[in-house]
Amino acid sequence: MNEYINDEFYLTDDAPSGGRERQIYFIEKMKLLLNEKREAEGKRPTYAVETFGCQMNFHDSEKLCGILTEIGFEEAPSEEADIVIFNTCTIRENANQKLYGHLGRLKKKRLDDPDMIIGICGCMMQEPDEIENIRNKYKYVDLVFGTFNFHRLAELLWRHIDTGEQIIEVEREFKEQVEDLPSLRKYGFKSGLNIMYGCNNFCTYCIVPYVRGRERSRAPESVLREARALSHDGVTEIMLLGQNVNSYGTNFIEDSEIIMSDPTYGFPKLLRDVAEIKGIERVRFMTSHPKDMSDELLYVIKSNEKISRHIHLPLQSGSDKILKRMNRHYTREGYLRLVDKIYTLIPDASLTTDIIVGFPGETEEDFLDTLSVVESSGYDQAFTFIYSPRTGTPAASYEDAVSEDVIKDRFARLLEVVNSKAEERTGRFKGMILDVIPEEKDEAMEGFITGKTNYNTTVHFRGDESLIGKVVKVRMDQCRGFYYTGTLI
Repeated sequence: MNEYINDEFYLTDDAPSGGRERQIYFIEKMKLLLNEKREAEGKRPTYAVETFGCQMNFHDSEKLCGILTEIGFEEAPSEEADIVIFNTCTIRENANQKLYGHLGRLKKKRLDDPDMIIGICGCMMQEPDEIENIRNKYKYVDLVFGTFNFHRLAELLWRHIDTGEQIIEVEREFKEQVEDLPSLRKYGFKSGLNIMYGCNNFCTYCIVPYVRGRERSRAPESVLREARALSHDGVTEIMLLGQNVNSYGTNFIEDSEIIMSDPTYGFPKLLRDVAEIKGIERVRFMTSHPKDMSDELLYVIKSNEKISRHIHLPLQSGSDKILKRMNRHYTREGYLRLVDKIYTLIPDASLTTDIIVGFPGETEEDFLDTLSVVESSGYDQAFTFIYSPRTGTPAASYEDAVSEDVIKDRFARLLEVVNSKAEERTGRFKGMILDVIPEEKDEAMEGFITGKTNYNTTVHFRGDESLIGKVVKVRMDQCRGFYYTGTLI
């Protein structure tokens, strides 16, 4: 972990008014408090961060872990930890229920140990009804904060410990962006990097614009500065993160101010500039919206070997009627033309997608349109979901719901086609020698390690853990459906 705390930083009676300096102030105050506690009890306090949801949530959790580690906490299993924080997702109803299940299991431990701290943050906490539910039924939860102020963890902890009260602080809109706080990466050699926050698309089924706000892009200088720092810290692979990276540049933010975007600097140029940083061997990105995928972006991917040949291109439905009702801003034919353009420019590209089954009003004909797009698009993998109504979205009020039996039947039929076509598509690499970055020891096969190709294909091969994070050559021997076994060259 990088050293973020300035040795010349001195605590004063008054905390700085805002920004990074204010959060460093409270990290230092918490650090002193924890040192006193450790000396009194003779042990180091522990923490656990449980994460639900997307890549952005996991990256946010790395920052939460970094702050807690900098303060002086040591990571431990959640059933043993002195402080447990749940970073929530609310994209589907079962994500909410999963949180409440975890809270129920911790209730006795929390009531038996009044010094234990339970916190909840993330997208679910941006929903007023859920906050009231926590306030009224889960009074043993100590901290509640949302997506706009997770960087204030140290300050919120201090307030709770200082007052002994339940702290609920959920901002309804963006107020300040604080970067360059401690972060504890799961993998030393790779890292996510937020390039933007929020979403402007307002798909009728999606809660994200309501819980993460409107699109805000980090200034290029800020992104590139962090990318260079990551490279200096030993990172060889970076994933650029945003709800819709293709629209990067909508509004730039720097030091909490929203400034007008530079129309000449969009995502293609940012992707190219990150790939040119010395020490970075692979650049990935997540997620693309089909309506904003430009020819310029495809040419940048095609012309730079460091940029992953993997494009995640959510389809959601293959029916024009359903796509319009979802407010997706593209048609079935437009999507298929884009897929054809991708394969024309980058013939070996790996394409993955998201598909929703059972959206209100979906007929058998609509579903067959989706199946036909899957059959013709050649996805390496498709992430399939049953429609889940989310309170506060337009689709939640649609009255023509699809019956559960019909949805189950369609979901099974979709999976059959997805798996068959994905195995067929993934098999194209058999016998090829590809660049692979090993990620971890293979737990299932002794003496093997597991890595990813530049096409995001997983491969297991015999190798030493010293290779983790480095680019190696691997022959793709046997296709096992969604993954390969191979031989180190």
